[in-house]
Amino acid sequence: MKILDYKLYYFLGVGGIGMSALARYFNHYNKKVIGYDKTSTPLTLQLEEEGVICHYKDDVNYLNEILGIFKKDEVLIIYTPAIPQENQEYQYLIQKNYTILKRSQVLGEITRQFKTIAIAGTHGKTTTTTLVTHLLKSAGINCFSFMGGISKNYNTNLLLGEVDKSDTYIVVEADEYDRSFLTLEPDIAVITSVDADHLDIYGDAEHVKESYALFAGKLKSGGTLIVKKNVDNDLRLTNKHLIYSLNLDTEYCAKSITIENAQFYFDIQSPIESIDSVTLGLPGTHNVENSIAAVAVAQQLGIKGEIIKEALRSFSGVKRRFDYRVKSDKVIYIDDYAHHPEELTATIGSVKSLYPEKRIMGIFQPHLFTRTRDFADAFAASLDMLDECILLDIYPAREKPIEGVSSKMLIDKMKSKNSKVLSKEEAIEHIRNESPEVLLTMGAGDIDGMISQIEKILFQVK
Repeated sequence: MKILDYKLYYFLGVGGIGMSALARYFNHYNKKVIGYDKTSTPLTLQLEEEGVICHYKDDVNYLNEILGIFKKDEVLIIYTPAIPQENQEYQYLIQKNYTILKRSQVLGEITRQFKTIAIAGTHGKTTTTTLVTHLLKSAGINCFSFMGGISKNYNTNLLLGEVDKSDTYIVVEADEYDRSFLTLEPDIAVITSVDADHLDIYGDAEHVKESYALFAGKLKSGGTLIVKKNVDNDLRLTNKHLIYSLNLDTEYCAKSITIENAQFYFDIQSPIESIDSVTLGLPGTHNVENSIAAVAVAQQLGIKGEIIKEALRSFSGVKRRFDYRVKSDKVIYIDDYAHHPEELTATIGSVKSLYPEKRIMGIFQPHLFTRTRDFADAFAASLDMLDECILLDIYPAREKPIEGVSSKMLIDKMKSKNSKVLSKEEAIEHIRNESPEVLLTMGAGDIDGMISQIEKILFQVK
């Protein structure tokens, strides 16, 4: 059956950022969409407002009642690998031989009807995907987009185009977890980074690189591959590709980068059309680099410099990606999804360059026991960049605890003595008492649930 021919689309893990975009896609086409997740979140509540039915109990009886309305071949089950194998609904659906596809397989099927732009990378892919989307939309190019975060310009992670128009593009964030991106066959592919991550899946850094090389090989004949300079070195790519960097002498790069009033200004060097006096609406040197990759994509589609300049200036960013929550003369509060040592280094480093005279307090929630274990020394080095560090307990996600792996373990490895492990409640009280000049919250778990409480405290300071 074609991907839009089913009558019921049932999601296991509907609250995930990639899963929710798919749920929105099928809901848009007036399909029956129902999903399970273990907790209600602002995103699942938004899905419910849009007409998606969500429930929060692993309940085979409820599932059986829903499925009884439809014939088995009318139902497509879509799941995320983050769902635990012991999930009762998952096991029941396997036993009953329902059609079950991973999120990545479904996304791969959808992309095959369009010209595909796929952005991959251990870091930077969400912002770059959202930037590319904004550039295409600003240029009036018909496109769909599945973004790995909530665009602040459009307040969604899914943008829809018109199916029946020629030259329709689909922009997708290509997820390396579980080798998901190998279901894609892009016309244009970007690789932003290939740092070791998800070692519970890959085992070691070499297998991570191998997977990215396979992704590069999925490019359609005649397609365009765009990679960051160090990616080119790491993967030893043999197929033709364009190289970009922040400020090295590569085909695409930034020149004359300056910072004024926490705003980045720069020129873009390009083999197609160089662009002077660019202002990026999103701060951070790592985001300047992401914008270079996005411009390289835009220019392959013929988008002109003036349109690119205006789109970069008007780009508002992605929720939880260097996301200013409070910004005043007295206090700065930035929330970020950073959950890998390289991401922490980029985020903290950018904040230090923007506010060199201010004292920076960071609250970090480690994500996954395996990641904390595998990169403990690197985490400690990144967190030592802060003037004050507060760690929350590790967010387990799909994992069981590992003996000896804890936030306290990271504290013990840090050089800074101004660091401690606190509960969320204690951290909130600490902020209330300390009145930080610059506050960073970082992590990929449920630390975002603290944002509104922190805002209320800091808005009083403002």
